[in-house]
Amino acid sequence: MTYRIFGTMLAAGLVLAASEAKAEAWWSGDWHLTVGVALFTAPDFEGAKDYLFSASPLISLGRAGSETRFSSRNDNISLAFIDTGDFRAGATGKILFGRDSADYAPLVGLSDVRWGGEAGLFAEAYPLDWLRIRGEVRHGIRSHSGVVADLAADAFVDITPAVRLSGGPRLSFATGGYFDAYYGVNAVESAATGLAVYDPDGGLKSAGVGGAVTWKTTEKITTSVFAEYTRLLGPAADSSIVRQTGSADQVLVGASATYRFDFSM
Repeated sequence: MTYRIFGTMLAAGLVLAASEAKAEAWWSGDWHLTVGVALFTAPDFEGAKDYLFSASPLISLGRAGSETRFSSRNDNISLAFIDTGDFRAGATGKILFGRDSADYAPLVGLSDVRWGGEAGLFAEAYPLDWLRIRGEVRHGIRSHSGVVADLAADAFVDITPAVRLSGGPRLSFATGGYFDAYYGVNAVESAATGLAVYDPDGGLKSAGVGGAVTWKTTEKITTSVFAEYTRLLGPAADSSIVRQTGSADQVLVGASATYRFDFSM
């Protein structure tokens, strides 16, 4: 269902963009690059019950002129090829850090997950002035061989001209290649760890809710505090890694800051 919703959003945007296309190259014009960092406390690894302090980059590139109405820390690195104000679509990517099993006592004996990334497409639309719906579909590179699809809806309201409150539900799906890398346990690993053998299929990965308070500190600097709750489901929750040593309940709390660079091409 998520893949069909994403495809419908992207197709609608392509038709709209084509009707408004101009003769010059798509990259001509004014652009903005937003970079920053998010600092947060989160589970040691996906499915863990212990927590650690971590950081992740925030990067977005898009056309200037029709300012992006809303952005979230959940948005992965994005390059918008289409931007009509009510609809944006383009390429997206995510950096994936490795999981060294020797660093986590419950996982000693499992194969490591290599560092890598995910690359794919995103689309987002504003069915209402105060609501954004965004979907991403990404294929794993090096870390896993699966496909991950994320869908999120965020309602947002400006409490003051500089302070915004936002939040909404999140859903995530994945194919077997993703679950096998992060949640699978083969016979050799089972003998080394005591975890039950587990060979996952694809399906719904998680559901949750997140919220944030964002402050436009200056014209170019934006800061925020955020919190999210995620419940692992399906093949993730059924994994012996989660059932025997971890937790299906995942909580994340943190803060972020970004800076916007404006330039022309």
